[in-house]
Amino acid sequence: MPAPAPRTTDTPVDGDVHVTPQYLAGSPGYGDAGFAPVAHWPHHHLDEGPHQLVVTSPDHRIRIGWAGDDYDLWTISAAPDAISGPQWTTIVNQNTPPELVAALTATLAQDWADGQDRFLAAPSPYWVDSVAPLVAAGWERTGAEVGTVELAAPDRNAGVYINRSRRDLEDGTQLWAGPPGWGTRAEITFSRRTPSHLIAATAAAFTDPTPAARWRESLHPELAARAQLKPVVPPRPPVPTPRDLRPRLGVRPPVPVGSIPRWSTATTPSAALPARPAARR
Repeated sequence: MPAPAPRTTDTPVDGDVHVTPQYLAGSPGYGDAGFAPVAHWPHHHLDEGPHQLVVTSPDHRIRIGWAGDDYDLWTISAAPDAISGPQWTTIVNQNTPPELVAALTATLAQDWADGQDRFLAAPSPYWVDSVAPLVAAGWERTGAEVGTVELAAPDRNAGVYINRSRRDLEDGTQLWAGPPGWGTRAEITFSRRTPSHLIAATAAAFTDPTPAARWRESLHPELAARAQLKPVVPPRPPVPTPRDLRPRLGVRPPVPVGSIPRWSTATTPSAALPARPAARR
């Protein structure tokens, strides 16, 4: 099977600020970053249905749907064959940075290229295997509901919720970021049978220190208040004024005394002068 196309690193930055952490960057309104790892896969542009674009693996077992004007912006699934129902499904809402989705799609592309069907593997019975990158990054366990596991980031602006045995709640794992609200809370929800390594790969993106580029005007104020913002292009150094330049004018370097010989380079100070011929009478 062909290997995934390499991801380019010289694409122009689309934005005027860098947002850190990137899970507070929100969605820029397009999914280019999430689709970049599978840009070489077949694209299907649909005129009807909830998804405007569906990208599939060449054998159609992995499907990545994009609904550009819906709350559930991404629907990602995998099935044992091209015509069977999905074995697992991941739903990503409209506030989620596509840079986080890229971590999942990149892992799916690699799994498919390896040809071992790892994207259909049974999940680990141990919940920590799905969120190991978060535990390693210092996310702390919170909440005390029986049958659930919750972790929170050190800044308390992101977290993960795992339902292990609560029958009154939907099974699965949900990564979230941002304050509650229709325009601020990012959510990535994995169904119960999602392979653990896919959740872990997505969770690792929440700990990635790489900032996300955004247009400052499009960033939700509540997200901007919680994130660190830096200009994409640093401000230019101030232009020196005439007053700054005045001390430099008219100053000449001192001329060393006695260090520059006045004679030819062929004659040294110790060389004897030629004898003067005797005068004729």
